Amino acid sequence: MFSFISFVLLLGVGCQKEETEYIDTTVQGTITANSVVSTILGRTAQNEGSWDDVIDGTSCAAVQYPLTVIANGQEVILQSIEDVQLIVAIFAQFPNDTDTLEIVFPITLIMWDYTEVVVNSQEELNQIIANCISNGQGDDEISCIGFQYPITIYTYNSAQEQTGTVVINSDFELFQFIQNLDENDVYSLDFPVTVILYDGSTQTVNNTQELQYLIESCENSTNTNPDPTQFEADLTTGVWYVTYYFDDYDQTDNYQGYQFSFNTDGSSTASNGTNTVNGSWEYDNDENIPEFELDFGDDDPFDELDEDWEIIEADSEIIKLRDVSGDGSVNYLTFERNPNTTGSNEELNNLIQHLTTDSWFVNLMDDGGEDKTCNFVTYEFSFDSNGIAQAVSTSNTVTGYWTAQMNDGQLEVILNFDTGGSNEVFDNLNDDWEVLVSSNTAINLRDVSEGSGETDYLNFKRSPYTGCGGGGDTAADVENILQDGQWFVAGYLDEGYDETSDYAGYTITFNSGGSVTATNGTNTNYGTWSVAGTTGSLELLLDFGTDEPFEDLNEEWDIIESLTNKITLQHISSEGGVYDLILEKL
Repeated sequence: MFSFISFVLLLGVGCQKEETEYIDTTVQGTITANSVVSTILGRTAQNEGSWDDVIDGTSCAAVQYPLTVIANGQEVILQSIEDVQLIVAIFAQFPNDTDTLEIVFPITLIMWDYTEVVVNSQEELNQIIANCISNGQGDDEISCIGFQYPITIYTYNSAQEQTGTVVINSDFELFQFIQNLDENDVYSLDFPVTVILYDGSTQTVNNTQELQYLIESCENSTNTNPDPTQFEADLTTGVWYVTYYFDDYDQTDNYQGYQFSFNTDGSSTASNGTNTVNGSWEYDNDENIPEFELDFGDDDPFDELDEDWEIIEADSEIIKLRDVSGDGSVNYLTFERNPNTTGSNEELNNLIQHLTTDSWFVNLMDDGGEDKTCNFVTYEFSFDSNGIAQAVSTSNTVTGYWTAQMNDGQLEVILNFDTGGSNEVFDNLNDDWEVLVSSNTAINLRDVSEGSGETDYLNFKRSPYTGCGGGGDTAADVENILQDGQWFVAGYLDEGYDETSDYAGYTITFNSGGSVTATNGTNTNYGTWSVAGTTGSLELLLDFGTDEPFEDLNEEWDIIESLTNKITLQHISSEGGVYDLILEKL
């Protein structure tokens, strides 16, 4: 622990430096401001406050040195964080005494967000601790991993075009970068980067997914390590069966009928009565990520098990293991006391092969009877064998994760896309979906809500859906919808920048004859409107002249979706700029 503390202390708080020479031109692995990756990066970079809890009693802050304390009546001057060990030693002198610590005030606290607070009394410190507990601050820190600086970050605009680079030299600078992101900002790290693990060792990380997995694994493994003695006792008692093995595909059937025995001398055997394969095992008691190391030599298919497996769960009845391959894919291995009885994995593997072959397009998204298909028609979906899912349009890339499984005999697909910022519509896709149809040309899914009982349907096909030219089918239908009542701007994104507030308070009226007015009571904008095109490719033409702020809406808007109370529009300029406009009825 203290070797890692020393590393943290050596990190200087430098200045962020903007570069004008752009090096990275790729947009793969970009990160959005509201994504899970941004959140865990911020939690990793926030000020570490747990090392000195024996002094201040809170993980929300760290004390600034030097300071003076009185520990069990002894005055101690602390010059650095290493001197906290002096207090620990004093408290450990007598096991049966009551340890007391008195702080000589005033002291300065450096909070989790690096702000500094001068504390003049124990009462003020107690209030800070109480506020910390009530707000949950400090509890989110991820302290089991750190970064080796400097790190270069590339920034992008909403069109995924690189706009600059930022060199990060410390945790403070990384934290400030994350905190200062706007919701529409996009960035990426210049890989590879080097991280420092809890035990002081280093590891090279080559992509965003690998970094996220490493940080989350580190966090999830904290204080959950199985007891080595108990693990060995459970492992070497009785026999085990492989009930799940996944490496791109479910390959559990390869080990059908084999009993696995693990002996106290580190040897192991796998036998089905006629064939016996010898191997070895070792428990690596890493205090951060415990590993179960297997080696069965070159015998196929047992050589597939030769890995340093991270232990996810272990007790007397089940051992769940995970391994990250060099390509970033994740393999899973589970041992249990009874053989696998779920039958053939052919259905599951066929589904995986269908999903991971070529691209897919949403052809139906029925959310409890509400058709939301048109929210996804501009996206092309891909499902990689490493569990990464992507939805790519001309103006946006949404990254997520997917997996497929058999759950009590029911084939399922589980989707989890990033819903930060303007990607909130992807929340409709994030669920455990039952597979109704799985073929090379169609994947049809269903989800029944446990709460409301509503049924959702999600269908993927190989070709894009073409029925989103307008919910009214014809130009006349859309005209009737617009003329029926008054409207307001519910959303306006100018190349990803939210400018909806410019139109707050305005009521829009579409009149027969092609005139339109927008007024907020004191200012009135006059313009013209019309609907053009044919069914399947309708456009709303707006022209407010030079009247601010509505002159920005003077475009030929593609009608993405038209409902009786909502019109969704999009315009793509000749330069590739994407503009989104949503009108809703009052």
